[in-house]
Amino acid sequence: MKNLFLGLVLAFIATSTFAQKDDKIINDSEEAKAAFLKDDPSMEELFSSAYGYVILPNVGKGGIGIGGAAGNGTAYEGGELVGFAKMTQVTIGFQLGGQAYSEVIFFENKEAFDRFKENKVEMSAQVSAVAAASGASANAKYVEGVAVFTRTKGGLMYEASVGGQQFKFTEK
Repeated sequence: MKNLFLGLVLAFIATSTFAQKDDKIINDSEEAKAAFLKDDPSMEELFSSAYGYVILPNVGKGGIGIGGAAGNGTAYEGGELVGFAKMTQVTIGFQLGGQAYSEVIFFENKEAFDRFKENKVEMSAQVSAVAAASGASANAKYVEGVAVFTRTKGGLMYEASVGGQQFKFTEK
């Protein structure tokens, strides 16, 4: 009986810890979306017209020759939260420094978003991120059904590609 009670208490603590982490990611994603829209109000058109989108509010990136990046975020389909996303990236080449940024990935259609949900989206070299700024979204073009925007939060890094990013989707 004592072990059952202890197990239930531990399960409750674990569940509430994960819920708090999820709540923080959701809240950070909402704040990142507001910051993107503040930088470029016309981005609202992409948020409303895209089949789905992912917001990675806190991506950390760093490297000296070999580098990496990682971040967690939220995934939306038809404007509704459907799950969570984890992004990882390994880069090799000329790079130096560290950077924190937010990233939003728009999916043009169901096929592109389904590829993401099936963990089959990997940013290729031809997909380049657009720095969020006033009017930047007006000329946005989908490449392979995907459009990417980044917003620097801090740091300085000589290198700014999204090539090699891999994603893992988890349903809500």
